[in-house]
Amino acid sequence: MNPAQSRPDTPLRRLTAAPVYAYLQDRGGWCVSNAGVFVGDDSVTLLDCTATEASARQLHEQIRAHTPLPVTQIVLTHHHGDHHGGAGIFAPATVIAHEQTRNAILRDDLDLRAIWPETQWGTLPLIPPNATMADRMTLHVGQLHIELLHFGPAHTTGDIVAWLPDEGILFAGDLVFSGSAPFAFMGSIEGSIHALEHLRALDPAVVVSGHGPLTGAEVIDENANYLRWVQHLAADGVAAGLSPLETARRTDLGPYRQLTESERLVGNLHRAYAEHDSTVLGAELPTHPTLADMITFNQGHPLPCGA
Repeated sequence: MNPAQSRPDTPLRRLTAAPVYAYLQDRGGWCVSNAGVFVGDDSVTLLDCTATEASARQLHEQIRAHTPLPVTQIVLTHHHGDHHGGAGIFAPATVIAHEQTRNAILRDDLDLRAIWPETQWGTLPLIPPNATMADRMTLHVGQLHIELLHFGPAHTTGDIVAWLPDEGILFAGDLVFSGSAPFAFMGSIEGSIHALEHLRALDPAVVVSGHGPLTGAEVIDENANYLRWVQHLAADGVAAGLSPLETARRTDLGPYRQLTESERLVGNLHRAYAEHDSTVLGAELPTHPTLADMITFNQGHPLPCGA
């Protein structure tokens, strides 16, 4: 299957003869994430559940338009609120995540409401995972065989992908971005590259990124190449005695100029600098100074939340 880049009229798109759907929001970028829908014999399993009350209700309506079956399980790819904020709409579904994701959600490790206070998030409660996994788990949803695989530290320390080997479909979460810059500040540049190498070895026919349109496996290579470029920039910046922000400002984006959210380069350089100095992969870095640098790089404009 070679999915088209254009979006269908409905954001819920069936990917194969089996009941596997991708929920594709109208654009990628900050706070606008995709989701997966797997329909079984008597229930639905959901992969991620969007950021806001309004978007989660739209997702729920799309599911109901395709099946009357209830959503009984939600798998979270990681702890960022744009992927789990809507979980309350589907309560009392079981919420499955990596153990590190549960810990981060309980810490409120990335408070999107504080970063984007003007966004209409809604009034949904925080729903922490009530089932956790370590390295891998297999779900059987009707006839679907879904492998949940942990990689990390990568985008975060608790990333999960959903791999459907029989269909050749990979739901990659934010290990892969389609059309926008990758972001590994809260995980690891080196770890992300290793994770992408493992994902490429799966040889998926279809990749559903955490953000952006459907692609084939080439998007995995594109993300890995970008992150290797960041590593080279960081090495040169450290050698020249430049800060991550200074390095970013002096960089010609070249082939990555077309990617949206170019300010993520600054956050990625902060992480790459830390790894160049032999910081343990995935070690926590201060968030607010890095966000300030990203805003400065963005000509002083707030980061554009599309939720």
